[in-house]
Amino acid sequence: MHEYSIVQALLDQCEAHAKANDSTKVTKVVTKIGKLSGVEPHLLESAFETFKEHTVCDGAEFVMHLQDLRLYCNACQKESEQNEVRYQCLHCQSTEVSVIDGEEMYLMTLEME
Repeated sequence: MHEYSIVQALLDQCEAHAKANDSTKVTKVVTKIGKLSGVEPHLLESAFETFKEHTVCDGAEFVMHLQDLRLYCNACQKESEQNEVRYQCLHCQSTEVSVIDGEEMYLMTLEME
């Protein structure tokens, strides 16, 4: 499961941000996870809950915002957002689309004490 290595990288980021801000405790971690990121949200949450102990994130709330697939249509120049993985414009049905959002995972915000 690559979610464990993702959580380790996330915890490392949290440690670095906490240290840079003279904080010793992170109380909330907010992430954005794209549907095409390859991350399984329930496995990520489970890994975070397991590995956060004895880190600055011990006891922290873990929030995940799931990002639908956002496409830009090169044919009609419109954007669309869809909750299923389908590379087709919802407006004109063209398959000449580019992915705008929904492929990555981001650390959005941290709340620290």
